[in-house]
Amino acid sequence: MVDESLQARMRAIPAVQRVYREMGWERPTVWQSEAVRRTLGEVREAVRQGEEVPEWLALRQQIGFLAENLAKPSLQPLLNATGVVIHTNLGRSPLPYEVMESVHAVATGYSTLEYRLSSGGRGSRHDHVSELIGWLCGGEAAMVVNNNAAAVLLALSQLASNQEVIVSRGQLVEIGGSFRIPDVMALSGARLVEVGSTNKTHLKDYERAITADTRSLLKVHTSNFRMLGFTESPSTESLAALAHAHQLTMMEDLGSGVIHRFSIDGYTEPSVREVIQAGVDIVTFSGDKLLGGPQAGIIVGNRDLVSAMKKHPLARALRVDKMTLAALEGVVRIYLEGREAELPLWQMLTADVSLLKVRARRLATGIRRRFSSATVEIAIEAETAEVGGGSMPGTRLPTVVVALRPKNYSAAALERELRQASPPVIARIHDDRLILDPRSVLPHQDRLLLHQTIRALEARALPVDM
Repeated sequence: MVDESLQARMRAIPAVQRVYREMGWERPTVWQSEAVRRTLGEVREAVRQGEEVPEWLALRQQIGFLAENLAKPSLQPLLNATGVVIHTNLGRSPLPYEVMESVHAVATGYSTLEYRLSSGGRGSRHDHVSELIGWLCGGEAAMVVNNNAAAVLLALSQLASNQEVIVSRGQLVEIGGSFRIPDVMALSGARLVEVGSTNKTHLKDYERAITADTRSLLKVHTSNFRMLGFTESPSTESLAALAHAHQLTMMEDLGSGVIHRFSIDGYTEPSVREVIQAGVDIVTFSGDKLLGGPQAGIIVGNRDLVSAMKKHPLARALRVDKMTLAALEGVVRIYLEGREAELPLWQMLTADVSLLKVRARRLATGIRRRFSSATVEIAIEAETAEVGGGSMPGTRLPTVVVALRPKNYSAAALERELRQASPPVIARIHDDRLILDPRSVLPHQDRLLLHQTIRALEARALPVDM
């Protein structure tokens, strides 16, 4: 039996060409065409389920909004007001403009990526940073791959494929994206040998586990958690000495490598140079965490071992592109010139609380000038921020935040307005208050943060008379 009511409602859905005409799109872009296709498809399905055809004004707004969003790049800049400095979801460490100028120059033209100007022949992309990283970290040689998990995978594939690697049970960590060290080891072909207990591992545990099939000892930095209380683990020096006494290689995965020893909240992060000086043969760490550079996995250590890794078949699959190399070289040169304080990461991590308080007051004052206390409650409070990115777990950085409690709607609604702004502002919510933390906002972004916050409040409330 024909449902005449359904047929009538389906005929009431405007045709594609009519929508183009009504929208004023004589030659619709791919984004506009896709918005019309998706929206009309959803309307047809809704009508089949018994719903009415939307009014034209509502349909027009829906199509226009979708077309506008489709036209925006998916990967876009934003303001990080969460207080998490190395925020993995927000791109980790921001790069300085000085470095991005080099990236732009390399990316928009040809470059010496694999070309030697001295000989006019083919060169190696490793040459651009290998020596510089070696100087910086005190290693004989270095190479770069696309992230630290790749660095661990390549190192283990070269060092211990089809052989045993001994690791403490307390160091079998899981990093972001459910990526576990045992899984990386299995993929490399190395055979995992667990020793000790979760909280205590002794040097003798490693020694007892060494067999004729053992190739390496591996120490893994517990990047994203801290084990407190009744714990014990052998020092890097003692593990390296044990490895070398048995003609084994000693490898350490630092996860988030720092160039200069750094302490926060009673927790100290050892530098890459210290680890190498302790006798470790191969060290791996990330480029976009405490180094403050682009996403990369860095391998530093023994020249012969690193040279063999550069020739491994996996090296080509895991290599980085010219833009990453340009960015990393720029950051490493900043360190070698003693200018690391100019890196955005270290500006945020070492920002003085008194200056953060001034910035928070300026933000709060700007909001108060526009909105009454009947619209939004504004407070300036002492709080704590995080290093983030699995670096220095459990530590807290003192900070000063601006807390906003809207009077006629939820903090979640305000957070959503900020998140959907252009550019977006990412904040956090606590106790139904929106928290804006200037520690993870670069100083030159303060005015933009104020502007976007005012716009978000205006979208939800009427400002006071000026």
